[in-house]
Amino acid sequence: MNFNQNLQVILSGSIRNKITAFLLLFFFALAGNAQILEPVKWTSKIEKKGNNALLIFDGTIEKDWHMYSQFTPEGGPLALEISFKNQKGNYELIGKAKEGKTRTAFNDVFGVNETFFEGKAHIEQEIKIINPNLKTVDVDFDFQVCKEVCINSNKKFSISVPSTFKMDEIPVISEAKADETKRVGLAIDTIKKEAEVTADKTSKVEKETTAKEEIPAPVPSRSLWSIFFIAFLSGFAALLTPCVFPMIPMTVSFFTKQSKSRAKGIRNAIIYGFSIIAIYVILGLIVTKIFGADALNAFSTDVWFNLIFFVILVIFATSFLGAFEIMLPNSWANKADQQADKGGIVGILFMALALAIVSFSCTGPIVGTLLVEAASNGGIAPIVGMLGFSSALALPFMLFAMFPGWLNSLPKSGGWLNTVKVVLGFLELALAFKFLSNADLVLQLHFLEREVFIAIWIAIFGALTLYLFGKITLPHDSPLQHISVGRLYLGLLTLVFTMYLIPGLWGAPLKLISAFPPPPTYSESPFGVGGSGSAAVNQDIKGLPDGAELGPHGIMVFHDYEDGLAYAKEIKKPIMLDFTGYACVNCRKMENNVWSEPAILPILKNDVVLISLYVDDKRELPKEEQFVTAAGDKIITAGDKWTDFMISKYKTNTQPLYVITDLEGNNLNASKPTISYVSAEEYLQWLKEGISNFK
Repeated sequence: MNFNQNLQVILSGSIRNKITAFLLLFFFALAGNAQILEPVKWTSKIEKKGNNALLIFDGTIEKDWHMYSQFTPEGGPLALEISFKNQKGNYELIGKAKEGKTRTAFNDVFGVNETFFEGKAHIEQEIKIINPNLKTVDVDFDFQVCKEVCINSNKKFSISVPSTFKMDEIPVISEAKADETKRVGLAIDTIKKEAEVTADKTSKVEKETTAKEEIPAPVPSRSLWSIFFIAFLSGFAALLTPCVFPMIPMTVSFFTKQSKSRAKGIRNAIIYGFSIIAIYVILGLIVTKIFGADALNAFSTDVWFNLIFFVILVIFATSFLGAFEIMLPNSWANKADQQADKGGIVGILFMALALAIVSFSCTGPIVGTLLVEAASNGGIAPIVGMLGFSSALALPFMLFAMFPGWLNSLPKSGGWLNTVKVVLGFLELALAFKFLSNADLVLQLHFLEREVFIAIWIAIFGALTLYLFGKITLPHDSPLQHISVGRLYLGLLTLVFTMYLIPGLWGAPLKLISAFPPPPTYSESPFGVGGSGSAAVNQDIKGLPDGAELGPHGIMVFHDYEDGLAYAKEIKKPIMLDFTGYACVNCRKMENNVWSEPAILPILKNDVVLISLYVDDKRELPKEEQFVTAAGDKIITAGDKWTDFMISKYKTNTQPLYVITDLEGNNLNASKPTISYVSAEEYLQWLKEGISNFK
């Protein structure tokens, strides 16, 4: 039953039928708009802070959704933008808006560390009011919120200010409490909700998700468990260095011989092991406390942070390769030894400290690298990393004290210990270029594009392969008569890995290391090097029509609806509308993983006219094309135009969104008029159905 038929029932039926039909019509109207999503609900308030005012914004984010922070770097998802509309002559901003708890994760699609809110978003801005007659503070939030689809949203706040702004008219918030609120970031139970003056343009109707698959929100590139595991393995690697390995039998023998009983020797060795753990965990705690979780999150995307740690890791790698040793002052070790002689638990603690100091030339670079990587994740990650590292370092001392007979099974010290250091040096050097790549991506300098990064890694791991096969020797290596079977296997493994990297120069995705090199779009040739490059694709196209360009995988794409429609009418092919965004993660995933499928790519190239409309396109429309919608929304940019088109035509505000239409704009898929983030199989079936219905 369509709208007109429902209306006729209302006009012609009995009163009861009229009421029933009216209710049905009402719910039909709601259902028609039910796909508009509003995953974030906002409240705002103003509080006193000293002689200034504190604006507080709290957002409640629906489960599995995440909203991007203002500190997410360029080149990644759309960062939060805060605009103070009536600032001039009314108030001054005190610093930048501060955020509550966020998470940082590496996004392998864009090749950047993205920072986002989950569950709740807390933002504070301190202001100094200079106009005593100020009535309201008007603030606009432009933000992106994503799950398996993404939404670009705008929220307008109009926060009332007391007429005279007397200090006793505003609820007092102490400096200490304000600082605590900033740290915790989520003290919503103390905030009274108030009505807001202006409605958000995405709050017009009820929300209902259209996604067909439940895809979890992104998690940090390394969870706390994975950080612990990597750190644990790093601790074992540190054990196999010439600074630590020889100390295992010496230390265990000391405890077993100096103790009056075996039980006491075991107890002392266990205390010694836990002392090692405590020392390194305290180090992680100090790093976290000095910088703070929020600062570490911000540092991870900071250009100077990445450049500084690139230099630090190169220094660490150079030390491991044998150019020099990084040593702590000998006086530190001497003082620790003197305290260790006192005996008892305090003496054991200082023995552990002496171990940490003496072995620093080997463990320092590993610990430094772990702290750098953990700092990229923020939060308590440095503490977790040090817990994993120190646990692996301490475990052998405790186990060998419990079972002294195992000492006989340990291999003898020798040149193989230096080989471990050199291998770690090569790995540190490779990792260093990841930090340099981060800085290059943020600045968009294009000095270290994907091909250059991969070439550097090929050179590093190729040199490591030659070293393991005995073709390269370094300063502290022992004379090598032959290579061991273990060294041979490790050399073969690095050789295979080096060969795996080589096709990456020609555009291979290299999924095993997708978190390290820049994304394929950040390269000299996004279509690969050589015969698979864009020139070859251009020859297949045989000339591009006006308004078209080469898109992902060499697909011809239009970015203006009218241009694409005109071309579709000319060649008489159906249209595939692609509502997307430059900062839409799952849009890129669909393009990379679904559009590239052998069964799908030829269809997109040959059987449809692709029109990709970017809802976050910030280019301003000509004045004559700008307008105001019936709902009062100003359409100023190209992104505004395509967002309004999507909402008014297809009753949704999510990306990615795909629609197949005929030349009159009618949907060709009856069962699923639109589709979003789905599997390749479902996408292929949907494509075939729409194209088959085109006449």
